[in-house]
Amino acid sequence: MKLYILRHGDAVEHGGPRYKENDRPLTPKGIQRTKLLAHALRQMEISFDAVFSSPLTRARETAEIVARELQLEKKLEWTDALLPSGGMDTLVGQINATHPVPQSVLLVGHEPYLSGFVSLLCTGGPGLPIVFKKGALCRLQVDVLSCAKCAMLEWLLQPRLLEFKSPKRKTEK
Repeated sequence: MKLYILRHGDAVEHGGPRYKENDRPLTPKGIQRTKLLAHALRQMEISFDAVFSSPLTRARETAEIVARELQLEKKLEWTDALLPSGGMDTLVGQINATHPVPQSVLLVGHEPYLSGFVSLLCTGGPGLPIVFKKGALCRLQVDVLSCAKCAMLEWLLQPRLLEFKSPKRKTEK
C-alpha cells in the first residue's frame, strides 16, 4: 500500500480571539499552496482509494481541496483518530478495515501527531527526526500496516518545492 501523509495547510494563528483552536481555517496562502499540491498530484496521476482526515477545520479544508481537485469527494472520511490527541492504533484499525483493501490512502492531520506516526511506522518508535511543515506531504510504502515498524519512507515533499516560478523573460529588441 502507498500511504500518503499530509499536514494541513497554513492556518490562522492559534491564540487569536477570532477563532477557537479547533475552528482555525486555512489562510489564503494555505488555500493556494494546497491547490498547488492538489494540481501537482493530478499532474503526476496520483489518486487515492481512501482519504481520511481530522475533522478540525484546517485539516478538513485541506482534505476537501485535494478531494475536490482529484474528484474524490465520495472517498473522504472524517476520523477523530487523526486529531492531535488521536489514537494511532485506532487509525491503523480504520485503514485496515477499509474494503475493498486500498492500494493508496491519504491521511490529513496535524503535527506532532503525523511525524510521530511516520516514525512509528518506519522505525517502530519515536526516534525518527522528521518534521512536517504546514502543507508537507510524504509517501510511505507499507506491506502490512500495523502499529510497529512496517513502512519505508519513499519521499517527503515540503510545500515550497511546489512554488516553481518561471523566470521573467527579457524581450529582445
